[in-house]
Amino acid sequence: MKTTVDDPAQTLDLSQGVKSQFIQTQAVRARYAVYGVALAVSISVWLIAIRAPLWLDETGSYWQISAGFSKIWSRQYISFPAYTYILWLSTKILGTSEIALRIPSVLAMLGAVYLLYLGARELFDRDTAMVAAVVFSLHPIVIFTSTGVRPYAFGALAVNAAILVLLRLRHSDSNWLAALFGFLAACIVYFHYLFAVILPAFVVCFFVLKRGDRKTVWRQFGVASAVFAVAFLPVIPGLRYLLSSPGTHVWEKSPSALDLIMTLAPNWLLPIFVVICFVAFLVAALRIRTQDSRIRFEPWRLVVCTSLVLTPILILYGISVGSSIHIFAFYHRLVAVPGIALCWALAMNRFRPPAMRVLFCLALAAAGACMYFSPHARQTHSLTWKYALEVAEKNAASDNAPVVICSEFIESIYVPMPPLNSAKESGFFSPLSYYKLTVPVVPLPLTLNDEAIRDGSQFLKEATRKHERFLALGAADRSYMTLDWLAQRTAGTYDVHELGIFDGIKVWEFDPRARVDDQRQ
Repeated sequence: MKTTVDDPAQTLDLSQGVKSQFIQTQAVRARYAVYGVALAVSISVWLIAIRAPLWLDETGSYWQISAGFSKIWSRQYISFPAYTYILWLSTKILGTSEIALRIPSVLAMLGAVYLLYLGARELFDRDTAMVAAVVFSLHPIVIFTSTGVRPYAFGALAVNAAILVLLRLRHSDSNWLAALFGFLAACIVYFHYLFAVILPAFVVCFFVLKRGDRKTVWRQFGVASAVFAVAFLPVIPGLRYLLSSPGTHVWEKSPSALDLIMTLAPNWLLPIFVVICFVAFLVAALRIRTQDSRIRFEPWRLVVCTSLVLTPILILYGISVGSSIHIFAFYHRLVAVPGIALCWALAMNRFRPPAMRVLFCLALAAAGACMYFSPHARQTHSLTWKYALEVAEKNAASDNAPVVICSEFIESIYVPMPPLNSAKESGFFSPLSYYKLTVPVVPLPLTLNDEAIRDGSQFLKEATRKHERFLALGAADRSYMTLDWLAQRTAGTYDVHELGIFDGIKVWEFDPRARVDDQRQ
């Protein structure tokens, strides 16, 4: 049987259709290549300060593992030691260098980005999910905590995992998935007690997501609650201790409304969004409107995204403003960043042309890339004791001069200081567990209280009798008061020299005048 010859017009239409499909395919590939580059640039910003010395709380994490596995539980501080056991295990594989200590947090935050992307895919299309991932990765709080030797990155990982499972429960009646959600919700508190402020948001989101499924909503909620209750039991003792002594752990100032606004919209994010809105307006004005040019608004998405932001952030802010318990710390706000990223993605999802979302991510990546040229980019850590202790060791080692150190931990004000022979093993002087001093250490509390005056007077009496040279270190304004007090008490017998201020830590040398006179003779 002879085949018919195709009509030339049909052949032309077919070739044009194939060509058009090829162009669209290449455009999609190029778009996602741009997203990939933007995300890679965003994540690379984390690594700028990966070589930075350990700051105070990071040395606290190292102190918890420095005495070995068997001492970790007894050295737990005001949080459950889940992260501490992970850190201990990683040091057996990677070592204890500053970079090695930070690798677990980097890996955990990478996992958090991926889980957030998967969660965003349950809410939006792929383009918008990439926007959420880029915004999350470039948020200043994520940049700071992604390389911290602290549990925050693992807390973000647990939060994003719970969000992903919660969103997947919308189309599932599985009891196992509900049980997993309850377990992950409890795991969040294993890494930081204050991250529990997101739990009320989970309850709101659960009922919003399951509002049309009355048959399974209470069964799944009961399963999730039961599993959560059981998994939550190990953290109750530590949580009770924290709640019974909230004022002894407060070091932050009362937050301002600007702190809240800058958390929700960091300084680089809002201007870029405004520019994108203006560009989108111009594009829309030049285009012919079609029936599908607007995306259908679904209120449940708005409720879910805003609940994940406003519930935790307003609880932290409200407690900090309304009481003396100021817990609106920079890194505590990390618990709301996944919701912040989803809200910005929801806003960008209103723009129909995918090019707007691509442009938004490119602008964010460019803003992140500018950090490489910032003179302070490699100093994104908090104050470190490394340089001050190096100077103290070099100066005091020749004659084994004792070093007076004021603890930087706020809790040192409320508990007795350790004995002289065990100060280096105390958590209140955790920097000494990583940056070693071979000379004797005289421990004093953060501020000039009765204990500081009593212990300081006793030490000065003995040092004066021996004509002994010594050094003194203080890291905060309240510790500077102690240094000034030491200088006043020794005004007639010692010459005081400031060796320098190293990352905010003053190092003073006290040289007995009799020793100076002997050197002149």
